[in-house]
Amino acid sequence: MKAIVTGHSRGLGAALAAALLDQGAAVLGLARLGNESLAGRLEQIAVDLSNPDAVAALTAKGGPLDRFLDNPGLGPVLLINNAGMVEPIGPAGTLDPAAIARAVALNVTAPLILADAVIAATDGQPDRRVLHVSSGAGRTVYTGWSVYGATKAALDHHARAVAADARPGLRIASVAPGVVDTDMQATLRATPEDRFILRERFVSLKDSGALTSPEACAATMLAHLLSDAFGRDPVADVRNLP
Repeated sequence: MKAIVTGHSRGLGAALAAALLDQGAAVLGLARLGNESLAGRLEQIAVDLSNPDAVAALTAKGGPLDRFLDNPGLGPVLLINNAGMVEPIGPAGTLDPAAIARAVALNVTAPLILADAVIAATDGQPDRRVLHVSSGAGRTVYTGWSVYGATKAALDHHARAVAADARPGLRIASVAPGVVDTDMQATLRATPEDRFILRERFVSLKDSGALTSPEACAATMLAHLLSDAFGRDPVADVRNLP
């Protein structure tokens, strides 16, 4: 089994990469920073996934992604598009254009390019699976999250459309992980209330112990990703899985 995990340096991505390694997978981690705790156990490429030129170089024919996917071996080939950013946060009309562009590049452009590249590179493989880590914010409107919500909704619709293509051996799903105790949650709690009126809700979730650990979420997501049920519903939520 071979797996590509974006944003593997911390949080949910780190937990996903570690769990895959524990299951014997060969893992390629893609992030701006390396993960020292996993050094020597996986292949890591330092790449800014918000830079489309860097993503293009990564996915070019004969490039690093192709080399990792050469001779896939037994078991499924997995792509987990986990890397993402919650900023910019705030009402429409107050957002920095560069921050919007960066969020779209990281949350949408990179996952779509990587998915296309992996699907092309694994053509003919009997079991290849793409998991977009989405969010409930792509399915429910939250004030101050117009950009983040739109980017996650894009991943949901991409999964639906790719599933409709019915490519042989390919399964895809966009899965919301629930509320996970990551740096993204810390960013929300640190955002001024005039920028994000739901701030206190997320402070309360942390204070009450309602956040899921990255390790527990990773275990649930991987169990679903590797199950026969994966891809039957191209848009899912870990809180509603069997």
